[in-house]
Amino acid sequence: METSSTTKTTTLTTPAKLYGKDLSEYDDVDVESLLAQLSPEEITILAKEVDPDDNFLPPDQRCSYECTKDATGPLNRKQLIEHINKQAIETPDQPEFEPYVQGKVRGKKWVPPPRDARDIEAEEQIAIDMGEEYEHALNDATQEEIIDLAAILGFHSMMNQDQYHASLLNKGQPVGLGWDGITKSTQQKLFPMDPPNSTDVDESIKRVKDDDNKLVDLNLNNIKNISDEKFEQLFAALPQNEHLEVLSLTNVGLTDKTALLLAEAIEKSKTLRVLNVETNFISPPVIVRLVQALLKCHTIEEFRASNQRSAVLGNKIEMEITNLVEKNPSLLRLGLHLEFNDARHRVAAHLQRNIDRSELQQGTLAFHADASSPSSPSTSASAFPSTSASTISHSKAKSLAAFEQFVKARTWTNASDSAHVLPAGRITRNLQLTSMAGTSTTTGIAAEASTSRAALSRLRAANEKEI
Repeated sequence: METSSTTKTTTLTTPAKLYGKDLSEYDDVDVESLLAQLSPEEITILAKEVDPDDNFLPPDQRCSYECTKDATGPLNRKQLIEHINKQAIETPDQPEFEPYVQGKVRGKKWVPPPRDARDIEAEEQIAIDMGEEYEHALNDATQEEIIDLAAILGFHSMMNQDQYHASLLNKGQPVGLGWDGITKSTQQKLFPMDPPNSTDVDESIKRVKDDDNKLVDLNLNNIKNISDEKFEQLFAALPQNEHLEVLSLTNVGLTDKTALLLAEAIEKSKTLRVLNVETNFISPPVIVRLVQALLKCHTIEEFRASNQRSAVLGNKIEMEITNLVEKNPSLLRLGLHLEFNDARHRVAAHLQRNIDRSELQQGTLAFHADASSPSSPSTSASAFPSTSASTISHSKAKSLAAFEQFVKARTWTNASDSAHVLPAGRITRNLQLTSMAGTSTTTGIAAEASTSRAALSRLRAANEKEI
């Protein structure tokens, strides 16, 4: 037999009170008797707090008047207005020094000052000799053809959007939209609204807890009314998850309380690469805490936290974020609006060094795989009939020479200052090589260069033996 229980909730509304009494008790109070009990000092204090809007009262009684002078006489508003109007009518106008004569111009006519000869020379058109063929073509060209030519040359200020796009698409210029045409508005294109995010929050949290290997990218953007308890469950399951790589929490109402829990989860995460918490209610100190948590998580490569509750972070917060970013060897992209140039330049320079280091690690791994791969003559002959073992060894030698050239190009001018890099470091992108695999990033850029040279010597010795 099943039993059911019913809970009844009763809500009591407390009436408003004034000085410990209900407002209804003041309805029958005689105000005149209360005012009669006040002293002159108390009446003065009460008058300063009251500003009656009555035009028939004297000005000194309608405002907080601090002057203690005696009045010159009783106020009669009607009589005062009549006196002012009478005085305005009886007062004669000031006589003119020169009587008005119709058609006569008074004063002097303004004459502009003479212009400087240099300004006149600057405005003179410069004659350009383009040749008879080009002059004949331009003289006979129509407005549509000139507009097309302006679009090709990039003179966007000489045309509107319709003319520019029509020139790019070769549609021909619309009728009446030349240089002297009538300006008309363009009908806006209506695009359908993006569908709402249909991600099931409860199901996603369950999959994160179960460490679902198919859940690599979790997108909870623009989902409203996610409770703090659900955020706590999600962030508590992040450290045990070994497959989630991308977590997007844009415009979900994330606050400082839940963001601090996210920072603790980031420190223990092992696979998270991208974290996006833009457009939330996170304060600047908590953003610093999130950036600080990235130092313990060496897998996060991209972090975005712009457009928060406080639009301006401030110099102190930006300097703290800059110092933390400069200590992070794995961060490649940062989405934050930094107001000060020093912080922007330092962060951009460090992120560029991290990108170069990441590319060098990937290129070195590929180089080691190519150098350690077997190249027996039989395999080479079967796979490439026209290619001999000596040709393959020669290609490896060329790769080794290119790698040596890259290491020499990335020699730092000052070993103690990792910010000074020679321009030849741009060879990184051409060779798709950047930092040595296994190099400790905490030892700095100079240690990275020395490790590269040591690895280069070992590779050269192994290549000579193979040749």
